[in-house]
Amino acid sequence: MSAATQDILVHAEGGVSTITFNRVDKKNSFTERMYGEMADVLTAAAEDASVRCVLFQGDATVFSAGNDIGDFLRQGGEAQGGDLTQRAVWRFLNAIATFPKPLLAAVCGPAVGVGTTLLLHCDLVYAGDNAAFALPFVNLGLCPEAASSLLLPQMLGHHRAAEALMLGEPFMAEAALEVGLVNRVVPPTECNALAQAQARKLAAKPLSALIETKRLMKGGQTRAVLERMAEEGQSFSRLMRTPAAREAFTAFVEKRKPDFSHC
Repeated sequence: MSAATQDILVHAEGGVSTITFNRVDKKNSFTERMYGEMADVLTAAAEDASVRCVLFQGDATVFSAGNDIGDFLRQGGEAQGGDLTQRAVWRFLNAIATFPKPLLAAVCGPAVGVGTTLLLHCDLVYAGDNAAFALPFVNLGLCPEAASSLLLPQMLGHHRAAEALMLGEPFMAEAALEVGLVNRVVPPTECNALAQAQARKLAAKPLSALIETKRLMKGGQTRAVLERMAEEGQSFSRLMRTPAAREAFTAFVEKRKPDFSHC
């Protein structure tokens, strides 16, 4: 069974539901509509017994540049009070945090912001050797999201997580492999095929056993993840209204370096 929209392609076959980011001309940056579509796919996949696992993939040149800044600012207007928790992105974050079945990702090229933080909720991640991960929230006057302020220090340790989240500088595929963010690094042209092959292996296994194994591995952490996401969401929404964020986004639109000397 297949479904398609302009920016998100969804294909289900052999127990594997594949979500392909299909906005390469915009570096697969996510819009509010895309978040809503992905949240709907995940919600349906969680209840559909024929779906054994879900795989996120992009293009061989780019996974995702994160949020589409223009769309993000338009959707966060006064009508919603800038409240992140009232937006489709929030439904998506909750969907990946609570998805009971295996989640996989094939990552090539840039994976920026949520393009990296969504991987923290995946069970298997495969990367092209051109993958570049970045978490530039502070550089935009914002704070981490998707419970990355909780999950990243657990994975990387405090100092490496602080370097990634506070400096926001990119780190490459081999560094991601070293700290356990990805399972394997391969040439970009092989990445999606490898992830598909691994997904098919999972799809051939007993679903009940996969679900229970994932639940046990989470170790009761889901509640803590959702609580941290809610805390981050409140802080993110507040920071969106600060002079630092306004300067960062204005500088982005004007294609100049932001000046935080008075923020």
